[in-house]
Amino acid sequence: MSASSAFIDEKGGSASEPEYGHDPASGGIFSTDYKRHDDLKEMLDSNKDSLKLEAMKRIVAMIARGKNASDLFPAVVKNVACKNIEVKKLVYVYLVRYAEEQQDLALLSISTFQRGLKDPNQLIRASALRVLSSIRVTIIVPIMMLAIKEAASDMSPYVRKTAAHAIPKLHSLDPEQKDQLIEVIEKLLADKTTLVAGSVVMAFEEVCPDRIDLIHKNYRKLCNLLIDVEEWGQVVIINMLTRYARTQFLNPNVNESLLEENSEKAFYASDDEEEEDKKAEPATLAKRKPYVMDPDHRLLLRNTKPLLQSRNAAVVMAVAQLYFHLAPKAEVGIIAKALGMFEPYLKSFYIRSTDPTQIKILKLEVLTNLANETNISTILREFQTYIKSMDKDFVAASIQAIGRCATNIGEVRDTCLNGLVQLLSNRDELVVAESVVVIKKLLQMQPEQHSDIIKHMAKLIDNIQVPMARASILWLIGEYCEHVPKIAPDVLRNMAKTFTNEEDIVKLQIINLAAKLYLTNSKQTKLLTQYVLNLAKYDQNYDIRDRARFIRQLIVPTDKSGALSKYAKKLFLALKPAPVLQSTFKDRDHFQLGSLSHLLNAKAAGYQELPDWPESAPDPSVRNVEIPDWSKCTSRKDRKEKKTEKPFYSDSEGESGPTESADSGNCGERENVVIKSDSGSGSESASASDESGSGSESEESREETESEDEEEDEEKEKKRKKRLDKTKAKKPAEESAERSEQWHRGQKTRQEGEGLAVEYCFSRQPFSPDPNMVAVQIQFTNNTNSETKNLHIEEPRLQSGMRIREFTEIDVLAAGESVTVVMGIDFCDSTQAANFQLCTHTRKFFVSIQPPVGELMTPVFLTENDFKKEQGKLMGMNEISEKLTLGEKCVNEHVIVERVTATANLSRVPCGSEKECRFAGKTVSSGCLVLVTVPTKEGGGAQLTVNCEKMLIGTLLVKDIMQALSQ
Repeated sequence: MSASSAFIDEKGGSASEPEYGHDPASGGIFSTDYKRHDDLKEMLDSNKDSLKLEAMKRIVAMIARGKNASDLFPAVVKNVACKNIEVKKLVYVYLVRYAEEQQDLALLSISTFQRGLKDPNQLIRASALRVLSSIRVTIIVPIMMLAIKEAASDMSPYVRKTAAHAIPKLHSLDPEQKDQLIEVIEKLLADKTTLVAGSVVMAFEEVCPDRIDLIHKNYRKLCNLLIDVEEWGQVVIINMLTRYARTQFLNPNVNESLLEENSEKAFYASDDEEEEDKKAEPATLAKRKPYVMDPDHRLLLRNTKPLLQSRNAAVVMAVAQLYFHLAPKAEVGIIAKALGMFEPYLKSFYIRSTDPTQIKILKLEVLTNLANETNISTILREFQTYIKSMDKDFVAASIQAIGRCATNIGEVRDTCLNGLVQLLSNRDELVVAESVVVIKKLLQMQPEQHSDIIKHMAKLIDNIQVPMARASILWLIGEYCEHVPKIAPDVLRNMAKTFTNEEDIVKLQIINLAAKLYLTNSKQTKLLTQYVLNLAKYDQNYDIRDRARFIRQLIVPTDKSGALSKYAKKLFLALKPAPVLQSTFKDRDHFQLGSLSHLLNAKAAGYQELPDWPESAPDPSVRNVEIPDWSKCTSRKDRKEKKTEKPFYSDSEGESGPTESADSGNCGERENVVIKSDSGSGSESASASDESGSGSESEESREETESEDEEEDEEKEKKRKKRLDKTKAKKPAEESAERSEQWHRGQKTRQEGEGLAVEYCFSRQPFSPDPNMVAVQIQFTNNTNSETKNLHIEEPRLQSGMRIREFTEIDVLAAGESVTVVMGIDFCDSTQAANFQLCTHTRKFFVSIQPPVGELMTPVFLTENDFKKEQGKLMGMNEISEKLTLGEKCVNEHVIVERVTATANLSRVPCGSEKECRFAGKTVSSGCLVLVTVPTKEGGGAQLTVNCEKMLIGTLLVKDIMQALSQ
C-alpha cells in the first residue's frame, strides 16, 4: 500500500476520490490550490513518517517546477526536528529555498538549526548551516559566525565546503565581520581536500581579493590540486591564480617588448636622437637581465595545460585567458593559432541561420579579417546574402563589414560603394540607415570622385526617416557643398520647412549645413540661414539654442563680433581626416580576456582590473612551506603524549574519508586501518575508518586498551628488528632479485585492524566479467581467535562515470585463515579514488582505493611501423614531452625497461635505434592508445615523450615515469 492510499484510508475516504496535491504541475484555470495545500498540511501533521516523506517529496517537486509553496512554511518548519533522516533532509532543502522570505518564522526554529549543526550526519550539519546563513537578519550574525567557525573545523569536507559558501553571505549581511571571516578563509585555504578548494577561493574572491598574502603558502598546493577540483571550482581558481601570477612573476615577454620599443624609436627618431639612443642602448641592455621563468610560474602553466581538454567550456576559456595573459608568446600558440592559417578553411566560418547573434558577429569578424585581394569577391557575395537576414543587429554588422573590406582593400572600394548605394533603395529602413553611415565614411576618402553618389543621396533624403541616416546625408552635403553647388541650397530649403519636426541630431546638422552654405554661397542662402537660426533660437533643447547663438555670432559679422569671426571659414570648412573603419573588437586588451567587461567592451560591475607586471621579481621564498615531520607522531605512545584537541563533533562520525582524517591533524583520537600497496609509483592506497561508534567507550577502558596496544607495539617492534637483521644478512644476488620483484609487482604493505589483516594489489590481469574494469586482488587474513562473518562491500561512493563490480560475499572467515578475492573497478580513465564501505557482521570500515595512472592501462603489441604511424596521429596537444634526467642506477637499457614497465602496464615495442626504448598500451576503460618513448642515454636534448589522446593521462604518466627513472 502506498503512502498516498494509506493516508486516504486514514481519513476515511475512498481511493476513487480526487487526490489533491498528487501532481504539483496539474490544475487548470479553476484548480483549487488551497485544497491541495491543505492536503499536504494534514500529511505533514501526521504521525507517520511515510506520509511526511511523501508530502515533502511533492513539495520539493513543486518547487523544482517553479510553483510557489511559501504558504506551507509553518507546516514544514515544524518537521525540522523529525527523527527520520530522509524527511529532515527534504525539510532543509525547503528551508534553504524559503528561509529568506519567511525570516520571522525561520527565527522561531533557530534553536533547532543550532542542534542540527551537531547532528552526526554530515548532510544535516551542512543543511543546517545553509539554512542559518539564508536568514538575512543581523541579530543572528554572532550565531552565524560561531557556526561558520565550527563548521570550518568539521571532520567532513562537505561541511567545510558549506562553511566556505556561507562566508560571502555573512559578509554581505554584516561587512564589519570581515576580519574574522578572513581568519576562517585563511584556515580553509590550508585545507587539502579538492572539495573545499574551489569554494574557499570563491569566498576569498568575494571577501578579500586584495589579500594576496593569504595565497602565498597555498599557491603550489592549489596548482597541484587544480586538476582534481570540480569544474566550476577550477574556473574560480584559475581566474584567481591569473591575477596572483600578474603580481608575483615577471613578464615573460619583457625582452621582446624591449626590442619592439627600440625598433619603434629608431624608426621615428631624428638623426641626433638616433645617435643618442645608440650610445644609451648598451647601458640599457646591460641593466636589463636575461629573463629566467620562475619555477612557480612554470608550475601554473604546466598544471593548467591538461585542462584545455576539459568537457566544460568555461574551464577551457579560463585556461585560454590564463595562457593569453601569462604565457610567453611562443607558447600562446597552444590556445590560438595565427588567423592566416584558417584561410583555406574560409567556408567553415560561413554563417548558419541557426547560429546565435553573438556567434554570427564573431564569424563575420573572422571573415572580414581573412579578406584579401584573392578571396574578396567570394566574401562580398556571402555578405550580400547576409543583408537579407531577419536579424537586424547582424544585418547592421554585415554592412559595416562591407565598409571595412572597402577600407582595407582599395581595389574593391568602388564596387563596395556601388553595392551600398543600391542598398539605399532597400525597403528596410535599418539597411538604408546603416548603408548611409558607411557610405559617408567611405566618401570622405575620395569625395571629389563620387559627387554623383552625394547627389543621389541628397535625392533620397525625403524618403529616409531614420534620424542618424538623415543627419549623415546632411553632413555629407554640407561638408562637400562645393561639389554639389546647385543641390545643396535646395536641400536646406526643404529641411527648413520640416525643422521643427526633426529629431535633435538632425536639427544640429541642419544648422551646420546652413552655416557652411552661408560661408560659401551667401547670396542664395543668407536669408534661409537667418530663418533657420531664428527657428533654432526658440527650440526646446538648450543644446540647439546654444549652437544657434554661437554660430550666429561666428558667421554673421556685427560690431560685437569677436576675433573668431575672421576664422569662421577655417573652423567650418577645414579638411577633416578620413575616418578609419575599425573592428568593434579592437582595443579590448585592457579588459581580462573572456570576462563580461571584455565581451561588452565596457567595465561591468564587480570587474577586477588585471594587475600590471611588477618591475622587479618579488621574493619567491614567500611560497615556501615547511614540511611537518610526521615521523614524530607515529607510535601510539607518542600520540598519547601529544594529544591534540578533540574535534567539535562526535567521534562516531564515520562519513569522512582518509583525506579528511589527515586534514584534521588529529593523530590519535580515531582508530584507523590503513591499507597500502606500493606499485611502482606507490601512489595507490586504501584506508578504512572505524564507524562503530567508539566515542561511547569510557576513558578507563580506552586507557586499558591503549596500554595493551603499547605492549603489542613493543612485540611487533622486536619482530621488525629481527626481520631487518635477516634482511641485512641476505646475499647481494638475493637482494637484487627481491628489488626486481618489487619493481615488477609492487611491494605489498600489510597492516592489521582488530585482528583483520588486509592487503591488495593491482594484478594486471584482465577482469573477465568486464574487460573495461581494472582487476584489484584483495587478500583477507583473520588473525583473531573467532570467526569473521559476512565480509562484503556496501554503499559505493563513486565519481561520475565510475563503476564497481563487488566480490562475492564471504560468509565465514575462520580464525587464522586467509582468503583471496578479485573485484573490478572502472576508474573511467581517472586517478580519482573509488570509495566504499567494507563490512563484517560487527563492524564497518570506510575504504578508498586510488590507482596510480600506470595501472589504468593494459599492454598493446605493435610493430615499429605501426608505432610510428599511430604516433604521427597523436601529435600537437596530444604529445607531452619533458627533459629526462636518468638516475645513477639507470645504467643500462634493462634497468630502464624494468622501471618503466613497473610504473605502467605497458608492453615494449621493437625499436631499431639503440638510443631509445618504445612502449605501447591502451587505457582499460576507453581504449585510448598510450605511446611512450624513453631515451636510454642523456644529452643532446633527450626527452621523455608520451603520446595519448587524453592529455591528463599523459601528463600524469610522464610525471610517474620521470620519478621512477630519476632514482
